[in-house]
Amino acid sequence: MDGQFIVSLILIIATFSLYIGIAVFNRARATSDFYVAGRGVPPVFNGMAIGADWMSAASFIGMAGTVMALGYDGLAYIMGWTGGYLLLTFLLAPQLRKYGRYTVPEFIGDRYRSNTARIIAAIATIIISFTYSVGQLSGSGVVIGRLLEVNTTTGTLIGVVLIAFYSAMGGMKGITWTQVAQYLVLIVAYLIPVIFMSLQLTQNPAPWLSYGQIIEELQILDKQLGITEYIVPFTGATKWQFLALMFTLMAGTAGLPHVIVRFYTVATMKAARWSGAWALLFIGLLYLSAPAYAAFSRFILMTEVAGSSLSNLPAWTQPWINTGELSLADSNSDGILQWTEIMISNDIVVMATPEIANLGIFVVGLMAAGAMAAALSTAGGLMIAISAALSHDIYFRSINPNASEKKRLAVGRWSIILATVCAGLLALNPPGAITQIVAWAFALASGSFFPALFLGVWWKRANGPGVVAGMIVGLTVTLSYIFASKYGGFTILGIIDTGAGVFGASAAIITNIIVSLATKPPTQETQDEVTDLRYPEQVQYKNGEVWLKE
Repeated sequence: MDGQFIVSLILIIATFSLYIGIAVFNRARATSDFYVAGRGVPPVFNGMAIGADWMSAASFIGMAGTVMALGYDGLAYIMGWTGGYLLLTFLLAPQLRKYGRYTVPEFIGDRYRSNTARIIAAIATIIISFTYSVGQLSGSGVVIGRLLEVNTTTGTLIGVVLIAFYSAMGGMKGITWTQVAQYLVLIVAYLIPVIFMSLQLTQNPAPWLSYGQIIEELQILDKQLGITEYIVPFTGATKWQFLALMFTLMAGTAGLPHVIVRFYTVATMKAARWSGAWALLFIGLLYLSAPAYAAFSRFILMTEVAGSSLSNLPAWTQPWINTGELSLADSNSDGILQWTEIMISNDIVVMATPEIANLGIFVVGLMAAGAMAAALSTAGGLMIAISAALSHDIYFRSINPNASEKKRLAVGRWSIILATVCAGLLALNPPGAITQIVAWAFALASGSFFPALFLGVWWKRANGPGVVAGMIVGLTVTLSYIFASKYGGFTILGIIDTGAGVFGASAAIITNIIVSLATKPPTQETQDEVTDLRYPEQVQYKNGEVWLKE
């Protein structure tokens, strides 16, 4: 048993003990604790929790690897995911908080006065959150697999057990405070290696300022090797795919149920806005570092691994070859490893970086703990979203309105366990790379929830039949395009499966508007309610007049 394994294991066990301790200490004792953390989370801590919820395994593990593989084209992920928070913070989050419900389907059902709309929204929540959670569990499998030197399948199963336990135990209250701790662990784990690499390569401790120098050197290396230049745009995809992916991720961010529910955990509209502002700061720390990670890792691989003798490769390569995520092939049988003979999975770039840069066993262990924090924090939020859709929106609001608090908590906890196990089984053989699976979840959210919420808040004429038709058409168009593109090779303007949300959202908005205008308008009371959402909390809009509350 090597020193690396022991250090990594100690760090992961220590952080897991912290998370489970926090979840038990903040155990949900009432339904408001379980779903919205009692609406008492301060904005700065809620911003950290949003950051942890947001920085999933896809962001932590897959983001830099995707940028390294795609170059300029990978920046669509970074711009889309951060831009989406601006949409959410300014257009939806404060208004949804003012409406004061527990879940997104509950808002849609009550705003549109439609039980059918609520059930469709609850089903959409389950589909989207389930798709997203497959990516998280797949990510936890990569981390645990490398740490324990077992295959990714066994690693995924261990992740399932951990997530099911602490999500079911703490509910939203436990998960919120656990996510604050997880954010601190993951951001420290993400920044330390990239700062050290920046020092190693450029003698500058600020990677955000120094990686331009490495990009210039990469351009020279690319020309020498005769390969596509790293910074040239639209080499692997069309300009339309870049824009469609960026829109899909932005609109998907503003429509993801497990992200929106985080804004329900604060006391006021103002606190919801500040939560969004803090979240952007905390998320920016990671997202601005991902392109630097990608450039540094690619540079080290091109200068220190490519060109090496196959009999004299760095020690870090063998454990990753064992996981199946790295393969080295001597295709021209010259005994020397060429850059084009290295096949490295997008999903291991960040995890392998401390070893590639020889940063020492403590940093490698810290990275493993950070990656687990990222996968666990998002998976926890997703499981709460699935549980709330099943136990609150479907069971309590539609099947058994007289259910006791104890019964509702039990249904919520069991639905978390069931959802985690099902997602874990699918994650054993994931249908794509982590970032690709996650992009599908965003496409589904942008085709269903974003149009329903955006029109629900900003267009008082939108009604129940309109939103039902819009969500069904949006989901159908998005799913059809994903399957047709992924398995049938069908594209429009070169837009592939990850950009499907642009078609789903357009179809949903057009359908909602046409059906709403063709059917009876909402009652005057509903229209006043919608207008009232745009005013601060101390102001009330009624019967065409604005009143200051007492």
